[in-house]
Amino acid sequence: MYGMNERVAELARMMAGGDVAVLSGAGLSTESGIPDYRGPDGVQRRTAPMTYQAFTREPGSRVRYWARSHLGWRTIARASPNAGHAAVAALQRQGLLAGIVTQNVDGLHQAAGATGVVELHGSLDRVICLGCGEISARQELHRRLHAANPGFQARITAVHPDGDVEFGDDELAGFRTVDCVGCDGGMLKPDVVFFGETVPAPRVQECFDLVERSRLLLVLGSSLTVMSGRRFVIRAVKLGIPVAIVNRGRTRSDDQAALTVDAPLGQVLPALVHRLAGRRLTETLA
Repeated sequence: MYGMNERVAELARMMAGGDVAVLSGAGLSTESGIPDYRGPDGVQRRTAPMTYQAFTREPGSRVRYWARSHLGWRTIARASPNAGHAAVAALQRQGLLAGIVTQNVDGLHQAAGATGVVELHGSLDRVICLGCGEISARQELHRRLHAANPGFQARITAVHPDGDVEFGDDELAGFRTVDCVGCDGGMLKPDVVFFGETVPAPRVQECFDLVERSRLLLVLGSSLTVMSGRRFVIRAVKLGIPVAIVNRGRTRSDDQAALTVDAPLGQVLPALVHRLAGRRLTETLA
């Protein structure tokens, strides 16, 4: 049975040839203070996430979402990249990565210095108008919501990685949403993919193309429970591209992986960077 050090050494060996595609999930951001969906024990969040259908068709659901997201944005906006994000950026600088796909909407890969990140599910720091399609900054919407709801607070009972929080519906009374200023009344939505909404086809194809030109698919911090991310593992396996998974707890694709590492990403990834840097130095001096 491999221990963590042996597994990291094996992962370094697998990655040494480069052309590694990274697929990251919510588990990579937990050490930045953003909880993941399930945690190591696989327990799901207590409330269902907002669906696109409810958001667009039900005014009450829209008010509930924006009230909770307004308070939750503070957690996302204040979060800083952790050692895992920094390690991924370091691997990219070392020239080992073919590309990075993230299921996260927190922007922490880019904040750590990674470039060319494909944000599969969008990003919370942008807002889109469903009427005119204009994209605007989330911070500006936050300012407008604050002005429309001065002093709004609630007793938060949970924070979620998709940027919202939980609190009682009795605390929603009087919360006001705001609309697009560009087209005078268009419905505003965070520029993220809600449940019940499809990821744009060109973005999905970009991810498939990345996997198909890679030599290894490295999954970081994802339980691979939903097909949105697991489809890339399925494609890699079908093409004979090995898959390595670093995650706290089991994933839905463990039996398809060439290697799994069940350990904190903030420990594994910096150790991996160190091993690969040392390996490259040794090869250069040889």
